[in-house]
Amino acid sequence: MEALVASYGDASSDSDTDDLTPATPDISKSGEKSIAEKHEEELIALPPPPLALLDSIVSTGSLNFYSTEPGVRVRNFPHVDGNYALHVYIPVSIPVLPKKEIVCFLKKVASVVPNLYLVEADVPLSILCKDDQKLEHALGREFHISLGRSVPLRVHQINSMVSMLRQKLQFQKRYLIDFNKWEVFVNDDCTRSFLSLEITTSGLSEITKQIDAVNEVYRLHNLPEFYKDPRPHISLVWALGDIRTSLKGAVDCELRKLRAGGCVQNRIFTSKFCGIECKIGNKIHKICKHPDE
Repeated sequence: MEALVASYGDASSDSDTDDLTPATPDISKSGEKSIAEKHEEELIALPPPPLALLDSIVSTGSLNFYSTEPGVRVRNFPHVDGNYALHVYIPVSIPVLPKKEIVCFLKKVASVVPNLYLVEADVPLSILCKDDQKLEHALGREFHISLGRSVPLRVHQINSMVSMLRQKLQFQKRYLIDFNKWEVFVNDDCTRSFLSLEITTSGLSEITKQIDAVNEVYRLHNLPEFYKDPRPHISLVWALGDIRTSLKGAVDCELRKLRAGGCVQNRIFTSKFCGIECKIGNKIHKICKHPDE
């Protein structure tokens, strides 16, 4: 089933550099250390970076990490020199008023299901739920609707990938996206479960066409296509393992209470389509801008 996509910066480092070509080592004189060798010695002497620096902020699609302990993620596809993580997506921000309602809903789910984490925060949801403002702030970041799988891309494919995506997707009309359904997803190898907001009405047909266009470009680069019968969504919460039964049970129970109180609406929130982006390594390429720009 679908999962949430998390890109890892580039496949060789977490640098913000736009230069994707390998660095050429300095040629040292006989008996002298090169600049590169001295720099390497300095790096070895430094302490390791915080684990959080290894995690990039990307959501929705399929998670490219797996783990056996909370808060720790490992690449699903191995690091290979010259490969860069590719992710094509629609950026989404949750409006202020719906965010408060989502916070309330997540708090009630977290009170029933333990060991939940806010996507990309790597902080237990139970801790964030103690402070509504902190939880709202954590939900204030950008979420993503994936239009293609997150896969490794060879360095020589980067220019053609970006060029073809722009050719296929540069002319997009303005439309609204309704997130109207709470849904539980599990990734392919059942190592993670996700509580997500799915799109089943407004915006679904437009996004499906965009996914088809991305699939066509992926095929031309010999990359795996997106899932059949895609279910576009953004994911908010994750947990280790396949806990779909308990998580869906908690969600359904809360939704029944809301319906009984007449509080369930046709949609949770609406977002304007604001363009398409492609992240390759640490560099974000604008594929198409917001239709109003």
